[in-house]
Amino acid sequence: MSVKLPQPLASYFAAKNRHDIDGMLAPFSSDAEVRDEGETHQGSAAIRDWMEATTRKYRVTVEVAGATVNGEAWRVAGIVSGNFPGSPATLHYHFTLTDDRIARLEIGS
Repeated sequence: MSVKLPQPLASYFAAKNRHDIDGMLAPFSSDAEVRDEGETHQGSAAIRDWMEATTRKYRVTVEVAGATVNGEAWRVAGIVSGNFPGSPATLHYHFTLTDDRIARLEIGS
């Protein structure tokens, strides 16, 4: 399924699939927040550390399967494949955009 995402999200997923940490981090605001696996990562340095650790551990790729939008809030369903039990799995990425930057991301099932 081809889904038209706003540029920050399209850039994030393209970089994620290349395992490009700098590319994944680029669309985030400097004070962004990420919630994943029960932990919160605040600010560019903490988000970079999270990206490096999870990329090294899971080596995931994401096929965007669908998306909905409500104002600046995007919910993206992704088929995630990688080095984890149950791969592939559908995860939901909840993004909040502010000034064309990712201000918040929460990842869950």
